[in-house]
This record gives sequence, structure tokens and C-alpha cells, in this order.
Amino acid sequence: MHEIALVPHARLPRAYHDRHVLGSTVDAFGTAHWLLAERAPGRGAGAEPYDALVVSVTDGAVETTELSGVRARWPELDRLPDGRFVVASARCDGDGGSQVQVFDRLGREYGAFSVGDAIQHLLVDEAGDLRVGHFDENPLGIRRWSATGELLWASEDDPGIGWILDCYALNVSGTAVWACPYVDFPLLEIRPGQDARRRTGIVGGADSPAVHGERVAFLDHGRIVHGEMTGSSVERRDVALLTRPEGGPVGRRRVASRGSRIYVGYGPLAEWGVFDLGG
Repeated sequence: MHEIALVPHARLPRAYHDRHVLGSTVDAFGTAHWLLAERAPGRGAGAEPYDALVVSVTDGAVETTELSGVRARWPELDRLPDGRFVVASARCDGDGGSQVQVFDRLGREYGAFSVGDAIQHLLVDEAGDLRVGHFDENPLGIRRWSATGELLWASEDDPGIGWILDCYALNVSGTAVWACPYVDFPLLEIRPGQDARRRTGIVGGADSPAVHGERVAFLDHGRIVHGEMTGSSVERRDVALLTRPEGGPVGRRRVASRGSRIYVGYGPLAEWGVFDLGG
């Protein structure tokens, strides 16, 4: 099997390597973010809020934002187009509190709202809306929220999508959403004002799709599986082993799919590489 190496994208500066990495992502505009704290937060209903630091890296330039009073124990992070941050707890903390916090550019809580338990994916699009995909302990499928907490759309209301037990993989690019839900793992194409398209998948359990024109690629257990979309299916074209930029297996990782790109976080989330189907 031939190999495809990730292209280096961003690295957490060494000055912050003594901090605990709570989460990391790459936003809709390609900036990598790390959510850091002095130590892992306490858990349980009685756990106190904590302060955290967001380190953002764009083309080597570093920016930091101190967040005050973070409540998420299993945090998911992303940045809004205006520079504010959203931090969501992947699991409810059992205290009845809001699950998503919005922080202004100075790191102060600007607002909070609940999107429901069991968050598998949190991706902010270029317009500033939140796309949330849930896993099977709260099978709400995929929902779109405004940054003020207004529910704008839900996959469960679209008969063309069908019931989603687990939003296993999610890609958000502009207003388009691509998803691979459990259990049959079709490739769903969801666009505003259009009927959702459902194509028979070629990969069961892939955690990241990338889409460019009629071509699609999936990250599947360390492999990149290439395919071509037809009217109702995806035809397999090629399989390659994905490696780190310097070679060697990626290992444990975190992913963020944005259009033709799959960003892959590795090395205890201190580095991000990118596979670009359109590159």
C-alpha cells in the first residue's frame, strides 16, 4: 500500500507545552486553536469553573485569549468569525447548567445556552452558525444553531435524511454539510433549500470525509480511502496509508473536516497536519 504524508499545518508553541491540553481544533478559516489549563478540570456536579487559555496559530503567528469561568469538563472548542470563542461540554455535567458558553474577544462569558447532551462534533461555519452532531447516547442527529442559541435547523425534521443514531463523521464547508452516520454509513449531502442526497458509502466507520467536486476521501483507521461520487453511490478508487509529515503512523488523533481538507491533530494534540483532496 502506498503512503500519503500529512502536510504540516500548525504546532503548539513550545512555551505552552507544560499546560494541560483540554481540546484543540482548526476553524473554518484554517486557524488552529488549543484550549489549555494548568491541570485537568474537576468533574461532577460540584466542580468549580476554571480559567483556561486559548492559543491560536495562523501561518506561524501566535495569539492568546484568556477565558474566565469555563464550565465544560469535556470541552469542544471553536471560534466565531468575529473572534469570539464557543466552548461546549461534550457531556452534560449533571448540574442543569448551560452546555455551550460564548466568550467575547476579552475572554469574558458573553452568553450561554444548551444544545443537548452527547456532542460528537462541534463545527462553526463561515457565517458563524454552529453545526452540532450527536452520538448515540442522545441521538438528535445534526442540528444548526445560531451563536445566540436559536435552533435554526434539525436533521430529524428532514424526511430525506432519515433517523441518525450516531453522527459518526461531519464535514462543514460554507452552507454545505456532509455526514456519515451510523449504522449504514451512507454519505449524506445536505444543502439549504435542496433535498438531502444519500449515497451508499464505501467505508464503514470512517471518521472524516473530504469532498472536492465529485471526488471524496475518507479517513478510515489511518488510511485514506479515495472515491468518486455517482448519483446514488460512492465508488472506491484508491486506498493509501496516511502518515505524519516526517513519516510513521499518525496514531491517536483528532480530526476536523472542512471542505476538501481533513485536519489531523496528533502528538498529544500538539501538532496539526492537513490532507487536502483538492491540493
